Amino acid sequence: MAEIKDPENTVIIELKDGNVVVELLPDVAPKHVERMKELARAGAYDNVAFHRVIDGFMAQTGDVANGNMEKDFNIRMAGTGGSDLGNVPAEFSKLPFDRGVLGAARSQDPNSANSQFFIMFQDGHFLNGQYTVYGRVIEGMEYVDNITRGEPPANPDRMISVKVAADV
Repeated sequence: MAEIKDPENTVIIELKDGNVVVELLPDVAPKHVERMKELARAGAYDNVAFHRVIDGFMAQTGDVANGNMEKDFNIRMAGTGGSDLGNVPAEFSKLPFDRGVLGAARSQDPNSANSQFFIMFQDGHFLNGQYTVYGRVIEGMEYVDNITRGEPPANPDRMISVKVAADV
């Protein structure tokens, strides 16, 4: 396993094929990091689907309102909801959207991020300065690469669990 330098700011996302270790970046986006840790500690991300997975681009998940439902209707609704904690203001930085970067998903409003996030399959520098970067995969990117594609996928993969490394 990768060396975890800061367990309080590292999350472990359990996927069907293995664990993805994400180093969070509190110095870059403290509000986004706090939100992710709060939701992970509450178990809100457990069993949530990857509802938008675009080959060569990114895998999006984190709709804690709709993404953990089993029925087709609710998977189609995934991507429209968030947590009941309110939105997080944008925390743009100079960090580029490279392969393995974790970014905050949002609507047209830059200050509408809530619980949803995406992991980049490859560099997507057209997103630079327009979306918040708040983490990066340090181990397990091969498991991210195996996530089932689709918008939404017919049988979406899910985050089995998401835990803050300090709690494991």
